[in-house]
Amino acid sequence: MDKSRTAVGAYADLETRVTEKLLTSLAVREERYSDFGTDLTGKVAMRYDFADAFALRGSVQNGFRAPSLQQQYFATTSTNFIGGVPFDITTFPATNPVAAALGAKPLTAEKSVNFSVGAVIRAQKLNITIDAYRIDITNRIVLSENLTAGNVRNYLTSLGFTGVGGGRFFINGVDTRTQGVDIAMTYPFDLSIAGHLNLTLAGNLNSTDVRRVPQTAPLAALTPPPVLFDRFNVLTLEDGNPKNKFIATANWSLGGWGGTLRATRYGNVLSPDSAATYATVVTTAPNDVVLHAKTLVDLEGRFAFTSHLNLALGAENLFDQYPDSNPPAVNTTGTTTFSNYSPFGRSGRFIYGRLSYDL
Repeated sequence: MDKSRTAVGAYADLETRVTEKLLTSLAVREERYSDFGTDLTGKVAMRYDFADAFALRGSVQNGFRAPSLQQQYFATTSTNFIGGVPFDITTFPATNPVAAALGAKPLTAEKSVNFSVGAVIRAQKLNITIDAYRIDITNRIVLSENLTAGNVRNYLTSLGFTGVGGGRFFINGVDTRTQGVDIAMTYPFDLSIAGHLNLTLAGNLNSTDVRRVPQTAPLAALTPPPVLFDRFNVLTLEDGNPKNKFIATANWSLGGWGGTLRATRYGNVLSPDSAATYATVVTTAPNDVVLHAKTLVDLEGRFAFTSHLNLALGAENLFDQYPDSNPPAVNTTGTTTFSNYSPFGRSGRFIYGRLSYDL
């Protein structure tokens, strides 16, 4: 299958200072896809400086993402083992007759609306920014669960689709809301003969809620109705990333010498049990794994031989931190020591040297 598309976009951004204290901006973008259609998005932002030491800012914008070519046209058949039983699972395009019989419809665009409000505070050398945000995404495109239940296969057979062991397809229908706060603080120190030191502290607190999951009328009429977006995928969106992250950075310089010390703390992450469903957790405890908070420290020292030649020596993950390992109940084959949900790598400490020459 050979599919292609062309896309053309036009963007305009206007920023003006209405008064000495009020800054406003307006942005508009139009995109036209040869295979999908046209959409118009925009953004309105304002900032008001009450004084040199304090300002408020806020913005509202909407977003748009057209279905990718892969999501629209990808098709494949593979053998999946579900509960130890092999099934020939076919990924159908949403426009395929089998997918249509299961309730699939041509994919539509994902839409989003973003709100943010924040403050800028300056107290002598101390700079603080605080921004709260909310992002609502509707009609997110997701891949459905593997539909292998006997009533699904019987339903397809009754429609003349024989020999289908199971199927899945891309579908719109997941709505999410992400809310959070970003905080950043910077403070420079003049150490006199000891050089200069800049300290930065940044943090993010966030949460994501799945507010709607997809359903189709043909599948909802079956008994029991199969789930199109099950527990594993919902928890991946809601708890598969840290709900908090903090970074503290110290940058020091003196003549040709320099150094950076950085500590990054990742909050807890849930690695959900891929075999557990809403139906099975009623009677069986899921093998969910909580990856506990970890702090990684990076250190780098630099020296400039000339204005063009620089040397850096450093270590990422200086104290050789690793994610929590999977328990035996999850690592049954001995090959999945760590979860893929870890927010940082699982290779431990990395030591490097870098010699660079700038023309």
